[in-house]
Order: sequence, then structure tokens, then C-alpha cells
Amino acid sequence: MNKKTGKSRQHGGKKTARLRGYRRSMLMICAVLVFLSGILAAGSLRLQAKNSEYMEQEEELRDRISEEEKRSEEVEEFEAYVKTDEYIRETAEEKLDLVDPDEIIFKASK
Repeated sequence: MNKKTGKSRQHGGKKTARLRGYRRSMLMICAVLVFLSGILAAGSLRLQAKNSEYMEQEEELRDRISEEEKRSEEVEEFEAYVKTDEYIRETAEEKLDLVDPDEIIFKASK
């Protein structure tokens, strides 16, 4: 028996063994937590990289949409112009060589 504590040595040995088991358990839990934290950090980095990639792609698509809207406006303006008499007259003059009755055309000799 131990004189200071009044306990036997065997009883103290069990306490030490339990303490060692507790420490091992705590170390294993900490190791698992560190491992899981590492996995989460790596996953987070990958997600951030994909997110920035998607943001760039989204910006590019917005630019393309803007360009296509401008192009659509131009097409609508051209469509309205095609329906005018001015367009019909210009096309007739260019493609069919038609002239107004009061017009005189000078052509270069060959």
C-alpha cells in the first residue's frame, strides 16, 4: 500500500492504463478530425476554383447575350429598311440597272 494516498499499487496501475486508453482515444479522435478537416479544405478549394470558373463563364455568356441583342436590333432595323421604297429603288438601280425617267446615265467607254 502506498502511504501517502492509501491506495495499493495495483489500483494505481489500472488508473494509469485507463488514462493511456483515454489518451489513445483522444489522439485517434483528433487524428480523424484533422483528416476530415483536410478533406473539407481540399473540397472547399476545388469548389472555389469551379465557382470562379463558372463566374468567368457566366460573364462571357452575358457578353455574348449583349452582342446578340445588338445584332438582333440591327436585323430588325434592316428588316424595317427592306420594306421601304428607298430600299426597293436602290436594289432596282444596283441589280437591274433601272433608272428614273428623268435620269441620264453616263458610262465610261471601253
